[in-house]
Amino acid sequence: MIETHLLKLRARFEISPDEEAAIRAVISEVREFPADRVIVRAGEPLGFSSLLIDGMLCRFKDLRDGGRQITELHVAGDFADMHAYTLKRLDHNVMTLSACRMGIARHEDVKRLFQAHPRLHDIYWFGTNLDAAIDREWTLSLGRRDARGRTAHLFCELRERLAMIGMADETGYELPLTQTDIAECLGLTSVHVNRVLKELRENGIVEYRGGRVKILERAALERAAEFDPGYLYLQGPGEP
Repeated sequence: MIETHLLKLRARFEISPDEEAAIRAVISEVREFPADRVIVRAGEPLGFSSLLIDGMLCRFKDLRDGGRQITELHVAGDFADMHAYTLKRLDHNVMTLSACRMGIARHEDVKRLFQAHPRLHDIYWFGTNLDAAIDREWTLSLGRRDARGRTAHLFCELRERLAMIGMADETGYELPLTQTDIAECLGLTSVHVNRVLKELRENGIVEYRGGRVKILERAALERAAEFDPGYLYLQGPGEP
């Protein structure tokens, strides 16, 4: 049920059989949600954290006029809101972008997990810090990269994160987002995103069509993004 999550953990850390059993035991139930469903609302009390088993989620904040900014994407294997364990409520919303299956970890069970396995506490703390590193990179994109660079950087980041769990290769990956979703990730209009995607396709760099990112020239894509994957800590903490 949580094999993708374990695969993600083991890409960076050794996980013992006892630790694996304890992680599996902390998931008390599985819930299914359709696409475009807000599953956590800002400000509501939370007594659990959610592990994404299948599908794609986003975190977002919005304004009274309906304007929405997606602040991070979550792929299979991610804990979307482990920080709720300490915060007990979120300052943002969590929404499905595709049909999703979620594993529920009650905070009292998470506390027992960390007490019994202090090393897992550090590993999950690393995951929360990794989310913060991704947020900082997205802030850089929104503030300083142009539309072409923002789009290319998003495609590069997702390729690395999905490759870690066997869901991407050199040729591309599935991405169940609309152009509106992409626009809300990048702080652009859908029309602007459409123009950038057309430019990247015509330049033979990347093609996004039918929910799939097809990488035509990876080196050119990474140059357009000025992509340095160091912020993703792909080899784990302390490793370049």
